Amino acid sequence: MKRILSLALCLSLVCGLLCACKPREPEVRTLRLCEVAHSVFYAPFYAAMDLGYFAEEGIEIELTNGGGADKVMTAVLTGQADIGLAGPEACIYVQKEGRADHPVVFAQLTRRDGSFLVGRSPGDFSWEDLRGSYIIGGRKGGVPEMTLEYVMKQKGIIPHVDATVDTGVAFNMMAGAFTGGLGDYVALFEPTATETELAGKGYVLASIGEEAGEIPYTAFFAAKSLLAEDPDLIQRFTRAIARGLHYAATASPEELAAHMAPQFPDSDTAVLARVAARYQEIDAWCKTPVMTEESFQRLQTVMETAGELDGRADFSAVVDNSFAEKASE
Repeated sequence: MKRILSLALCLSLVCGLLCACKPREPEVRTLRLCEVAHSVFYAPFYAAMDLGYFAEEGIEIELTNGGGADKVMTAVLTGQADIGLAGPEACIYVQKEGRADHPVVFAQLTRRDGSFLVGRSPGDFSWEDLRGSYIIGGRKGGVPEMTLEYVMKQKGIIPHVDATVDTGVAFNMMAGAFTGGLGDYVALFEPTATETELAGKGYVLASIGEEAGEIPYTAFFAAKSLLAEDPDLIQRFTRAIARGLHYAATASPEELAAHMAPQFPDSDTAVLARVAARYQEIDAWCKTPVMTEESFQRLQTVMETAGELDGRADFSAVVDNSFAEKASE
């Protein structure tokens, strides 16, 4: 009996040691994420979801489409979303209002404008062609519209003077308005731009992002209080994003298309691959989720040029790079 009890005690001790050595699985948490639009432009994020990077961090993403940066910010401010994915300009606007618990950017996703200028005629395009034209530009105060106007001014075309820029069409209605006959040009994201071209209803003429240069175009942000109260959760999320960015930088367009396909069931994978290649060509995606102060200041220059910013925001007040820097190690 003593031998049996001794053996049982030894076995229980071994089992206890084995359990103690086993890595503790992270608590599965659901994060409500509101994105500004559902676009292939965010391929590294979708790839991270499909590859299981978030699941490995114990995170389940509940994704909703806000349909505009202003609506994404509203969702975050009212607690309807934990994390927002939109242009950092939304965080600049709120921070300058003096809100105590303002949203803070903690990871960057894209570093160029992801929209393309689509026209009604194929062939060689010159920005001078915009003179006297009607362009569907996007929401006033949004980075897509501001970047378009910034490029136009750089090319010597003054918006609202040399050309009409319509800022009254909702983001998700811009393609439909153009194919329905409104305007001479429209700024569209992918895969809408390519699908419009393949349908014979327009032609992709130029990359607005390639002309504008590097700016922090799309980033993840959350309330300052969430970053302080649950830094481990934010770190796990950012680590998954960093892996997604690395994958997007090394994968082929076809591989990326395969991992984006679940998010775009109505899009042909060949179209998704074509779009992925186009974004890789213009270097649209960040290599790491760290935002540089230089690019942040360039964004504010774009905002000032558009007449949407009166006085600059402080970089350290709007951006917290600590999570991104740690995830990039």
